[in-house]
Amino acid sequence: MREKAEKAEKRAGAASPRPTDAELAILNVLWQRGPSTVRDVHQALSTSQASGYTTVLKLLQIMTEKGLVVRDESQRAHVYASKQSERRTQRQLLGDLMDRAFGGSSAKLVLHALSERAASTEELRDIRTLLDQLEKGDAR
Repeated sequence: MREKAEKAEKRAGAASPRPTDAELAILNVLWQRGPSTVRDVHQALSTSQASGYTTVLKLLQIMTEKGLVVRDESQRAHVYASKQSERRTQRQLLGDLMDRAFGGSSAKLVLHALSERAASTEELRDIRTLLDQLEKGDAR
């Protein structure tokens, strides 16, 4: 048990801060569009949720301070980009969730996820392929 806690602490110390839901929405825009201005991010977000320009600006400033995004100030309109890849952030969030909610058990996490929502035929095929690769030692 102590070993799991130590692993979680090491992972948390080496990782960037966990983004809030609003910050994650902004990161999703940056991952899809690439480096973007506040206006670009605001326009992309406004198609799916109500958010003001100044709110997006403030969140990006906070995210810069937290180290979630980097800001290029070389142009008149500052351009923001995600500091970490989408995959790395997903792994960090998943590892944190697995440690906090499932006692570090990947099996419990996967079983719970699959019992909560039906997986599509394509998703099940991908899961079987991954399991086959894991059994052979080819995955990662």
